[in-house]
Amino acid sequence: MDQLNILDYSFILGYLLLTLVIGLWFSSRASENVDEFFLSGRKLPWWIAGTGMVATTFAADTPLAVAGFVAKNGIAGNWVWWTFVSGGMLTVFFFARLWRRAEILTDLEFIELRYSGTAARFLRGFKAVYFGLFINAVIIGWVNLAMFKIIKIMVPELNPEWTIVALVLLTTFYSGLSGLWGVSITDAVQFVIAMAGCIILAVLAVQSPAVVSAGGLTKALPAWMFDFFPSFGRDSSTSPTGAAALPFASFAAMAFVQWWSSWYPGAEPGGGGYIAQRMMSAKNEKHSLLATLWFTVAHYCLRPWPWIIVGLVSLVMFPNLPMNQKEDGFVYVMKAVLPPGLKGLLIAAFLAAYMSTLSTHLNWGTSYLINDFYKRFLKTDGNAKHYVTISKITTFLTAAFALYITFFVLETITGAWEFIIQCGAGTGFVLILRWFWWRLNAWSEITSMVAPFIVFTWIKLFTAITFPFSIFIIVGVTIAATLTVTFLTPPTETAQLETFYRKTRVGGVLWKKVAKNLPDVESDTGFTMLFVDWALGIIMIYAILFGTGRVIFGDLFQGFFFLGAGCIAGALIFADLNRRGWNNLN
Repeated sequence: MDQLNILDYSFILGYLLLTLVIGLWFSSRASENVDEFFLSGRKLPWWIAGTGMVATTFAADTPLAVAGFVAKNGIAGNWVWWTFVSGGMLTVFFFARLWRRAEILTDLEFIELRYSGTAARFLRGFKAVYFGLFINAVIIGWVNLAMFKIIKIMVPELNPEWTIVALVLLTTFYSGLSGLWGVSITDAVQFVIAMAGCIILAVLAVQSPAVVSAGGLTKALPAWMFDFFPSFGRDSSTSPTGAAALPFASFAAMAFVQWWSSWYPGAEPGGGGYIAQRMMSAKNEKHSLLATLWFTVAHYCLRPWPWIIVGLVSLVMFPNLPMNQKEDGFVYVMKAVLPPGLKGLLIAAFLAAYMSTLSTHLNWGTSYLINDFYKRFLKTDGNAKHYVTISKITTFLTAAFALYITFFVLETITGAWEFIIQCGAGTGFVLILRWFWWRLNAWSEITSMVAPFIVFTWIKLFTAITFPFSIFIIVGVTIAATLTVTFLTPPTETAQLETFYRKTRVGGVLWKKVAKNLPDVESDTGFTMLFVDWALGIIMIYAILFGTGRVIFGDLFQGFFFLGAGCIAGALIFADLNRRGWNNLN
């Protein structure tokens, strides 16, 4: 009974065929030039660009990770990533329009728009290879590991290694053919499939005999597990599930430091990576802002609740899972509650989540390697067809390298995640301020990348400090080193600063030294209202998030109160945007 039947395989094969057809459909458009291949010709509407961002961050490992947070620390365990809301809203109101306005192909091209000299050229080339190949391969690797785990448990009759290789080859084929057009359209389809599957799973999970016989989730589990806010210092030694309250150090590191200081894929301070790619691919500044706003709402308010519910159910159905296997409970619930046919649908949903992430990372990483390394340093005089051809070849080579990292380098998903978080701690300080402070230079950004590695290595080799306590030390030292190097090195050339200012019209008090020489440039104003919109955005996200949760767990009064507050905050935001004339942009 554990094996899939013909209906299950029909769902899976039908999904794979649909994905392949979409990729082939857009292949001719993507072959026109690299602007079409990597940015969809800058013609994406906000809902496609934003949904693509959500689909990419909805990887095969994400539901498992959220279920693990819940199983270990209750619903409040999600503050480990909920605290990124502040950074997400900062990107919406302060950076989305600037990325689109810069009219660059990748966010690394920004480096030579903003900085000057040999240091800028080195920084752009180094980051292209470092992020586009090595860090990208690690990220793809941990997504592969999560899908490997799902296949091994859900479809034991298949060889998981060869299945992963086949899925990577298929995804590489359609993303290499269709560029960001195909990736974006498949992302939208894949997000709908993945969300529908997870909602169906959550409904069936709470109706399972184990939960029903226990009187429901709220009676089967300790009351504190349903608290939305951390309750520090709680004694959970009597918890039958082994769950514990979220440690204060973890909450503090995320809430007060990490969201603005650390580089992390999908949550880069100031935007960046594939998030910046989608913002730059939007039709105009309005669509860029709306895409990022839709992404933030869907990312935090729509996606997590089915995963949270399944995580809670896993504690009822499988209370004796070891702590280091709690996230596997999500897959075990799938296997236990899904009837024939729906198993195939859920596997297709996870394939959708997995392949949307994989295709975007392949396209994004290749954009770095081609635009910011190959085209910039190796062959500067190629025609459009040449660069598109090399882009397709590089997509396959990147996928092959990621498979090597998956099977021969990575050991645990958690270990890779902690490594990236710590080695990017402090970088966000520069990624944000480089837009708004003229004095930062290329050496500032180089220092903010090198310093975390040095401090991380020292902590690992000579201290007993562990994550997340290490974040506070790494960030503090990195910022101090960055500021020191900034003032010890010459600023960016004045001509370069003026070019950047004319292009982005960024405005702000920290650009006055440059702006006074450019009286003809009409720069941005109204930063006070942008901060107001930022605060309202944070209120809106948390209100909708908590309101949805309260309604799900039957507290309708509080639920509708929170949802009402979220709607009011959203209405105030759009009223301000309309006052600024954003509604007149096409």
